Amino acid sequence: MQPIIVFILAFCGHAVAVIFDDVSQDLSLNTFAERMKENNSKCNPNVNLNTLQMIRKAGYPAEAHGIETEDGYLLTLHRIPGNKNQPPVLLQHGLLGSSADWIIPGKDKSLALILADQGYDVWLGNIRGNTYSRAHVSLSPSDSKFWNFSYHEMGVYDLPAMISYITNKTSQQLYTYIGHSMGTTASYIMATERPEIARMVRMIISLAPAAFLEHMKSPLRYFANIANEYQIIAHFFGEDEFLPQNGVIELLAKLGCEVDNFEKEICSNIMFLLCGFDKEQFNYTLLPIILSHDPAGASTKTLVHFSQNIKSGNFCPYDYGYEKNQLIYNATKPPNYNLTTITIPIALFYGDNDWLVNSLDVKRLYRSLSNVFLYRVSLPNFNHLDFIWGKDAYKFVYKEVLKIMKKIRESIR
Repeated sequence: MQPIIVFILAFCGHAVAVIFDDVSQDLSLNTFAERMKENNSKCNPNVNLNTLQMIRKAGYPAEAHGIETEDGYLLTLHRIPGNKNQPPVLLQHGLLGSSADWIIPGKDKSLALILADQGYDVWLGNIRGNTYSRAHVSLSPSDSKFWNFSYHEMGVYDLPAMISYITNKTSQQLYTYIGHSMGTTASYIMATERPEIARMVRMIISLAPAAFLEHMKSPLRYFANIANEYQIIAHFFGEDEFLPQNGVIELLAKLGCEVDNFEKEICSNIMFLLCGFDKEQFNYTLLPIILSHDPAGASTKTLVHFSQNIKSGNFCPYDYGYEKNQLIYNATKPPNYNLTTITIPIALFYGDNDWLVNSLDVKRLYRSLSNVFLYRVSLPNFNHLDFIWGKDAYKFVYKEVLKIMKKIRESIR
């Protein structure tokens, strides 16, 4: 965790570095973050709000629902309830994200609120280990066993628990599943490994679909070279939890609205470096809110799993090594997820400037699916995060999403 913080500090201006000199002398980082909260009148007020509070502040009703997975994780579903018998829609965040990601841009900009305006019953998932889903029936987040999961378990256990709960609660099929990044990854695993759950979903819409990652341009691809060196990655990013939301990140969020425009641009360029450069689409006023919610926590094993698939070029379960693979998969290497078995309609949305999800890999996924629609965002610089926070996401993505959903709705009638 610490190297990431140093990396951010190095790019976020002198004000942060000076304050951290003071912190090291007489108070802890968490205590300092609390003191910063007392003096944040200049900041966007949403910095201190959780998902439910942001939804309500925007003028919408909001609910929280607790559910349990088959392997004992306790997850939180957030909901913007529609009128009676309105079609339920589930939105699933990506790696290090939470339900807040779909709300951060605000009214008329966030996909969740736009769908609510269209009359949908909107559900927002929170994957195991994030800010809202840090509980288990018998394990504590301080226990290494709690973090022994990757996105495979999210597809096999988390999404089935969410989808089953929503369909039971509403007495309807899930009208549409919309995933971003890792939220798409988990949906393909759910569809291949749990076909009985996939039959409860009418359609999947994938924003920045992450299955094959062989051609990733992001510097994150360099982790792939040490994909199987778990201890090395754990040394730098945490033995169990990878980049949790804590007082240090909250502190950066508070400082994000105090620095000048030049420093804000440098901070945001860290995200561009990882996800692709698109200065025109990034709303710099959202930076403090983003930092107050993300990163929202994930397991280090998930990062390793992504790294393994980048290196191998395959889309397959976690590689435990020769001996353990023999015990789990009855093979020396994990088998590929069989995407050809997926029959549910899937729409793939991708951008040419997405450094995490390359168009070549998206097209490979497209060729692996049978009932699929491919949509290329026409803006040449549209990147990975623009799908959820881009200024013109509605114009270039969400309008098409709504159009596809409307067609399904009309075909049902």
